[in-house]
Amino acid sequence: MRLTTKGRYAVTAMLDLAFHSQIKPVTLTDIAARQTISLSYLEQLFARLRRAGMVKGVRGPGGGYKLCRKTSEINIADIIAAVDEPLDSTKCGGEANCQKDQACLTHNLWMGLSEQIRDYLEGISLADLLEKNQVQEVAKRQDQDAQKVVEIYRHPE
Repeated sequence: MRLTTKGRYAVTAMLDLAFHSQIKPVTLTDIAARQTISLSYLEQLFARLRRAGMVKGVRGPGGGYKLCRKTSEINIADIIAAVDEPLDSTKCGGEANCQKDQACLTHNLWMGLSEQIRDYLEGISLADLLEKNQVQEVAKRQDQDAQKVVEIYRHPE
């Protein structure tokens, strides 16, 4: 199984949102700046996350995005699934038609691995990640770095 950029960025963006939306809605522009993710790519991901009922948009001044559920109720596997990222290690997509429309010799091995990965990611919520000191330190550093960029744009030398 290979987790693509889509799944990684979705998890990163949701963790950023979880960290910053505790006070007010967060704009995708802010997430893009902190996480160095393309704004247009984030818009595509958030459209899927919104359809999955994980985030909601808040309109008007001070608007942005907020989580629809508590951070303890959103697990990493759900985020990845919401952006259509398969958590599957098999070559056949779990259909057991890998070799002439039948299961291959190692089909059950790869199915077992897929289940282990899914179980692992289902067991980790955004709340679990937010509690980690390293996550908090990185988020604070990213805030400071993003603020420096904003200041440069406001007051170019």
